[in-house]
Amino acid sequence: MTTITKINLGKNGPLVSKLGLGCMRMSSVWGGLANDENESIATIQSALDSGINFLNTGDFYGHGHNEMLVGKAIKGRRDDAFVSVKFGAIFHNGQWIGLDLRPVAIKNFVNYSLVRLGIETIDLYQPCRLDGSVPVEDVIGTVADLIKEGKVRHLGVSEITVDQLREANRVYPVSALEIGYSLADRQIESDLLPTAKELGIGVVAFANTAEGLLTGEMKAPLSADDYHNHFSRFQGDNLIKNLETVEVLKQMAKEKGYTPTQLAIAWVNAQGDHIMPLVSMSRRSRLPENMEAMEIQLTAGEMDMLNTHFAPGSILGGTYLQR
Repeated sequence: MTTITKINLGKNGPLVSKLGLGCMRMSSVWGGLANDENESIATIQSALDSGINFLNTGDFYGHGHNEMLVGKAIKGRRDDAFVSVKFGAIFHNGQWIGLDLRPVAIKNFVNYSLVRLGIETIDLYQPCRLDGSVPVEDVIGTVADLIKEGKVRHLGVSEITVDQLREANRVYPVSALEIGYSLADRQIESDLLPTAKELGIGVVAFANTAEGLLTGEMKAPLSADDYHNHFSRFQGDNLIKNLETVEVLKQMAKEKGYTPTQLAIAWVNAQGDHIMPLVSMSRRSRLPENMEAMEIQLTAGEMDMLNTHFAPGSILGGTYLQR
C-alpha cells in the first residue's frame, strides 16, 4: 500500500502530506459543468483516508460551491484536513472581471469562507495573485491580523514575483508559495524557486501536467470549443511541435510501466523535499495512480534526459502561467 510521506510546509511550518489534493475541478470552472457532488465528496474523504490531508480550494471556485463541498467532506473529521483557501478573484457569469484585495474585502471574504467550510479557522489563507492595486503590506498585513484573531493559521501567497514574495515575507512569515510548475513550465527555476528555498518557504506546485499537455492524451487539432484554444501553446504548429516533444515522456513512461501523467508528477516531486505536487482530482479512481506517482524513482540518467529535452524554451507558446 502506498504511504504518503509528510513534510513541513515551510521552515518550521505545519506538517502536511507531500501530495496535495486540488479541489477546484470538482466545481463549475469557467462556466463548465460541475462534477458529481457525491463522487467529489467521496474523493476528498478517500484522500483523507489515504493520508492526503492538504486540501486546496478557493472562495471563487464555483462561486463558493467548492468551499461548501469541502465543508461537507470534512464535517466530523476536521483534524484530518489541512484546508488551504485562495481569495481575491472576482467572477461574474463565469467570467473573470478582476481582483479585490482591499483589506475590507478580505475581512469580508474570510467570514464567508469560514461559514461555507463549516470551520473556525482556515489553515492556509492566501491572495490568489497580487496585481499592485493594493499595497502588498496592506494585503499581507490584513491576513496577519486574521492570524492574530484566530481566523487563519498560516499565510500563503500565489502566482507572484520574487520582489512581491520578499516583500510579503518581510511583512509576515510566508509558509507556502503556490505556483504552476511542470516539465513544460520551468521559468520559476531561475528566480522564484531559489528565493522560496532561501526564505524557507514551502512550494505548492500545481499544473504538473501543464494543463493536460504532458498527459500523452492530447491530440491535434483540438475541438473548436476546447478552452485550451485560448493559449498559443495549444494553437496550430505550436501544438503539433509540443506534442512531438512530449513523445519522449510518453516513451519513457511506457518503458518504466507508468503513465506520462505519473512521470510528470514524479518529476515535480523529485525537485525537492520542500515542494508539494498539487494534483486536481474529482474521482476516487484517480487516487491510486497519483499516489503511486509519488513513489516513482527517476534515475540520474532519466532526470538528465527529461531536464535536457524539456529545457526552458523547448515548449512553444504560452499559457496563463506566463504573465
